[in-house]
Amino acid sequence: MEDAALLLKKKGIKVTPQRLAIYYMLKNTKSHPSADTIYQKLSDQFPTMSLATVYKTLDLLNHIGLIQEINVGEDCFRYDANTDPHPHIICLKCKRVEDVENHFTEELKKIIANKTHYNVVSQQLYFYGYCPECSKGD
Repeated sequence: MEDAALLLKKKGIKVTPQRLAIYYMLKNTKSHPSADTIYQKLSDQFPTMSLATVYKTLDLLNHIGLIQEINVGEDCFRYDANTDPHPHIICLKCKRVEDVENHFTEELKKIIANKTHYNVVSQQLYFYGYCPECSKGD
């Protein structure tokens, strides 16, 4: 929490309890919540906080590199405090999003760079399927 406050201060951004709570929530979950989910979970703690505040804070935290915004093919973005490049896997049925342990993306980036002659600076990789719980009925 102190790291986030220090980074915000270094960037000249006002530190507020709402901003810290949003970051802290993301830092302590692996569920990759949407802005609506974050808003719902924090609304009891911050009853005067608006959904617009959540969106503005997420945009700010993403812009300064504290979180990443991920697009998993829904009508909204999900958010992840793990900013290291890593793939995600998404359940097509329940929409659960999980991190995939990253052992191969650096090698894949090199292969793509060699094949295309691009200077690859980032990547987002998504896998889609059915989680173990959703697969049980099949």
